[in-house]
Amino acid sequence: MVKTLSPREAQYDIDPVYLERWSPRSFLEKEVPEEVLLSLFEAARWAPSAYNHQPWRFILARTKEDREKVLSFLGEYNRMWCKNVPVFALILSKTENETGPIRSHAFDAGAAWGYLSLEAVRKGLATHPMTGFDFEKAREVLNIPADYAIDALIAIGYRGEKEALPPSLQERETPSARRPVKESVFEGSFGNPVK
Repeated sequence: MVKTLSPREAQYDIDPVYLERWSPRSFLEKEVPEEVLLSLFEAARWAPSAYNHQPWRFILARTKEDREKVLSFLGEYNRMWCKNVPVFALILSKTENETGPIRSHAFDAGAAWGYLSLEAVRKGLATHPMTGFDFEKAREVLNIPADYAIDALIAIGYRGEKEALPPSLQERETPSARRPVKESVFEGSFGNPVK
């Protein structure tokens, strides 16, 4: 595994796994063992969900044929760096059930993605979520029913060297910073800073 040289620093005490998770674009063309891969989805399975609906679903693409399907609906920018990605997972969320709409479907699927991404770090893997693709073409190519929202596509694999990327992407191959906590958390009403 390539070691991250990150200047990331937490303002408050948290587990280092949160700082180690980021979204690289350079992946090794190396197969992810099934037990390791499925452990990510085991972690996702335990994410919280409203009324325990568990609306998330994942479509894996790990064979050459299935990865080609994914590449067919990816945007040009993402195709540029995704050629070595060994596994793709499309995140879907069921929008309704027998009792009506599931209002938290995307929120819950996002929680599942978060759990998956942190387990990937624990297993020495990298993940990169993206929305730069043709959602309707993805629905058609992968036969996705109308009552499932397409939320995002995740690249999963072992991190590669930034030099393997096209020069235009190499300088972006670094963990990003985050705004301070007090710029995202308000107290009492919107815009009222935490004291």
